[in-house]
Amino acid sequence: MHLSPVGISRRCFLGSLALCALLLLLIPTLQTPPRQGSFPQPRPQPRDEHRAQNASSNAKDPIPSQTQGPRIFTGSRSRDPLELRDIFIAVKTTRKYHKSRLQLLFQTWVSEAKEQTFIFTDGEDPELKKKAGGNIINTNCSAAHTRQALCCKMSVEYDKFIESQKKWFCHMDDDNYVILPSLLRLLSSFSHTQDVYLGRPSLDHPIHAAERVKSDGLTSVKFWFATGGAGFCISRGLALKMSPWASLGNFITTAEKIRLPDDCTVGYIIEALLEVPLTHTLLFHSHLENLQRLRTDSILKQVTLSYGGFENRRNVVSIAGGFSLAEDPSRFKTVHCFLYPETRWCPHKVRH
Repeated sequence: MHLSPVGISRRCFLGSLALCALLLLLIPTLQTPPRQGSFPQPRPQPRDEHRAQNASSNAKDPIPSQTQGPRIFTGSRSRDPLELRDIFIAVKTTRKYHKSRLQLLFQTWVSEAKEQTFIFTDGEDPELKKKAGGNIINTNCSAAHTRQALCCKMSVEYDKFIESQKKWFCHMDDDNYVILPSLLRLLSSFSHTQDVYLGRPSLDHPIHAAERVKSDGLTSVKFWFATGGAGFCISRGLALKMSPWASLGNFITTAEKIRLPDDCTVGYIIEALLEVPLTHTLLFHSHLENLQRLRTDSILKQVTLSYGGFENRRNVVSIAGGFSLAEDPSRFKTVHCFLYPETRWCPHKVRH
């Protein structure tokens, strides 16, 4: 058969089209299938940072009602595992309480945290120095219980913490018992590099103060503060931001602007100036509360406890143990023996 050049070209063209169509169908089957895991993985969603009421304290004290009040802590999120050596515990005292109060602290919880606890006082005491060594700090502040004297001591506490390079600053009074395992659990729930101010307000509303602004007169300022009588803690990240108003004596100058005590001044710097809200926890306790309202089965889960003073000696936590109320009026020894039953002086019947 004779084929014309035109017919041959047409057949070649049609054959090429068929071959191309066949190759297009075969290409997906010839490709190497992708390996599992080669696709981008979704990023984990950030955890909810909302803090609700800490129900674990079982305290019946009302939570402050507010529209923009303190954040309220609940639960634990293991974000910053800590050791005791990461915490700077400052205990504020005065010379007249060295024996009546500090002796009890050294006998109980301070004995479990000697290297982490620093005593800030206002007079020399060779006997106390034997117990605390370099951790006893004479602030050279007045021994009077005045606003100026309290702020003077807090100023020294702040500077010593900054020097220490530790992760957390926790201020306590000399009538506080610190439950160290609970303190570690609480602080491990936060990052020390973030802005964290933990404590318990003594009021159910923000405090209003008159702020002195140079020669321009007064302005009104409103903020929450954690009462020093129950103790409070500040992360290193936040403490460093406080430096312009707190370091090297500036704390005293700042306090004079609002003419309020040391714990109020801390709240003023953090809430009013740095605009960091107080995180409210019910795990801190002062003698200003009715301590007998704390449920017995929740006492060992708290962070700080206290006891009544001269005016109300019976205001103590309700916990029974190897000591009578006459032998242990603060109940600190009883609490300590439940936490550390192998302590030499604990009654045998308290030990597990």
